[in-house]
Amino acid sequence: MNAMVLPDVREVMTWLEEVPDPEIPVLSVVDLGVVREIAWEDDVCVVTITPTYSGCPAMREIAEDIRRVLLAHGVSTVRIDTRLAPAWTTDWMSDRGRAALRGYGIAAPVERAIDISGITRRRAAPQVSCPHCGSRNTYEVSFSGSTACKAHYRCNACREPFDYFKAH
Repeated sequence: MNAMVLPDVREVMTWLEEVPDPEIPVLSVVDLGVVREIAWEDDVCVVTITPTYSGCPAMREIAEDIRRVLLAHGVSTVRIDTRLAPAWTTDWMSDRGRAALRGYGIAAPVERAIDISGITRRRAAPQVSCPHCGSRNTYEVSFSGSTACKAHYRCNACREPFDYFKAH
């Protein structure tokens, strides 16, 4: 990499949109909200990531994919820092990421995990629109879905089952 010209952090963030989430590949780690910060320390690109939960087994793969993409764009020295606090929340997902989930057949979170006071919400199962037909006539089959972050729902209109990405 040219020692004098470092890419702007916005450009680096755009490059990181190429890194898919290992569990839901239609989401980039940027749209998922895992990439929290990009900074330059001299000629070292420092990317700070926050796992979706502290024991996330995909973090090593995500870090390697971030490093691979940045190296492909000419960034020669990369450091990946992991930040656990504040804890990741679905509130950090982008609108583009939420739309990608729906297109993939997973209902995006319909509620905020944190309200304006900063208090985490806990309530009954939310009313979720079906990602297949758009009907709000759905019901929660099981709070536990295919992964810990999802609940299993079914649509009464089209009868299709689907996952709901729980707010947390």
